[in-house]
Amino acid sequence: MEISKMNSKKNLESLWKESEDNYEYQEHVITNSTIDSTIKLMEESDRKVVYMNDLEKRKQVYGICGECNEPGTGRKWCQPCNAKRFKDNFKNWTSGNKDIDEFIQQSQLNAVHYKKNLEWIPFENFKDITYITRGGFGKIYSAEWPEGNIDSWDIENQKWKWQSRKVALKSLDNSSCISTEFLNEIKSHLQIYLYDVIQCYGITQDPNTKDYMMVLEYCENGNLRNYYMNNELNYGLKISKLERIASGLLDIHNAGKIHKDFHSGNILYDGSWPYISDLGMCQPANNEKQSIKQQGIYGVLPYMAPEVLRGHQYTKASDIYSFGIMMNEYISEETPYNNIPHSHALAIKICKGLRPNIFKFTPKSLADLITKCWDAKAENRPTAKELYQELKEVQLADADEYDDKIKLNRTSEKRSNNIQTHPQAIYTSRLLNFKNLPEPVNSGAIQSTLFSEGFDCQLDESDLNEMNQDDENNIE
Repeated sequence: MEISKMNSKKNLESLWKESEDNYEYQEHVITNSTIDSTIKLMEESDRKVVYMNDLEKRKQVYGICGECNEPGTGRKWCQPCNAKRFKDNFKNWTSGNKDIDEFIQQSQLNAVHYKKNLEWIPFENFKDITYITRGGFGKIYSAEWPEGNIDSWDIENQKWKWQSRKVALKSLDNSSCISTEFLNEIKSHLQIYLYDVIQCYGITQDPNTKDYMMVLEYCENGNLRNYYMNNELNYGLKISKLERIASGLLDIHNAGKIHKDFHSGNILYDGSWPYISDLGMCQPANNEKQSIKQQGIYGVLPYMAPEVLRGHQYTKASDIYSFGIMMNEYISEETPYNNIPHSHALAIKICKGLRPNIFKFTPKSLADLITKCWDAKAENRPTAKELYQELKEVQLADADEYDDKIKLNRTSEKRSNNIQTHPQAIYTSRLLNFKNLPEPVNSGAIQSTLFSEGFDCQLDESDLNEMNQDDENNIE
C-alpha cells in the first residue's frame, strides 16, 4: 500500500513539463498586476510570454500541479498551493521588523515562480563570510549558504526542495533603520523578469552592525572588465554576450524602469554568462518627482549620457548611451577615457562631442551601432528592443574577418594590460555635480567615428592642459 502511494506521488511529480521545447517561453507567467503596456514587448525577445489568465497555454508550457490539478504558474511551481504553504509558515519566523516581514510575506503570497519568492534568512545560516569590496553605499561579501534557496515543492516527500549555493551579501550603510531605498532595490528584482538580471533570494541582518543585507546571486567570474582581461573571446562570442546583456536591459525597460547606473562594473559573469547587477538606482521611467538638480547625479562619469551630466532626468535613452560606451569597451578591451582625469573638464568635452575611439578592427555595422547609442541627441539612439534585434543580426556578420585581423595584429599579451591608467580616472560610482556644461553636440570626430589601436581618445595639447587644471571649484 505504501509503495503504491509513493509511486502515485512520483506520477504527480511527472505532471510538470520539463521539455526542451518549452525553453522558448518565460520561466513563469506574467500576472495581471504586473502587466504594463511595455511588458508586451517582451514577446519580441527570445522568450515568449505566458499570461496568468491563459490556462491552456500555462498547461502546455508548465504542466499540471499534481496537488490541485490546475495549470502551473511557472517551472515546477503552483502559486495558489505554494502561497498556502508560505502562509502557514508565517508564524514560524520573523525578521524583527514589521515592514520587512510584510514585504517578504507579500512576495511569497504572490510568487508565481521561485525567482519571485523572497526569504528571511537568519545570518547564522551563512558560512565562510568573506569581504569582497565596498560599493557606492555599502559593503559586499561572499558567503556559503548550505541550505540554499527554495526551488520547488517535493510532492513525493511533502517538503521544499532547496538549492545549496554561494551568495553575495550586499549591505547598505546605516540600514539598521530600514530605508525606502533598500526595499525599492529589492522590489526592482521582483518587478523585472529575471533571466539576464541578478536574482535576489532574500534579506538577512548582520547581528553585529545591525545593518540589513540583500542576499544575491553570486557571480564567480567578477565583472565584465575582469572577464575580458582574463578570457580570450572571439568576435562571435563577444557579440553573443552583448546580445544577452541587451536582453537584460530590454527586460528592465519592458518593466517600465531605467537602470541609471549602467557600466561595465555592474555587468557580472557567472561562468560565461553575463548578468546585469546593482538595481539600487533603478526607478520607474516616468518618475519625474525627484529632481536631479536637487540631488546631484550619481554614477561613473565615462558612461553617463551628456544630458544627464547637465542635470536632466535619467531616461531609457541614457541607459542606451551607457550601453554604447560599455559595448565599445568590450570590443576594444579598453576602459573609456583611461588616459585622462575624470573631471569637470572631461564632462565639458563629452558634452562637446568627445567619445572613446572605436577599435580600428571593429566591423562597420557594429561601429555604426555603437555610434548610434552614444549620439548626443537622445531621440537618435536606438531603443533597447532595436539594440537587441540589431545585435542578433550583427552576430553572424563579419565575424571571420574580424577574428583574422585580431590574430594578425594583436600580441599574445592583452592590450588592456599594456595601457597606463591615469591616477584620476575613476571607475566607481560617485556623486557628481557639474556646473556650466554646454549643450550636447556631436563633433565631426564622432560622426566619422575615429578608430584607434593604442589610445582610448585623441586629445590635442590644449585639451590635455585643460584636463590637468584644478577642477575642485567645479565639483561639489
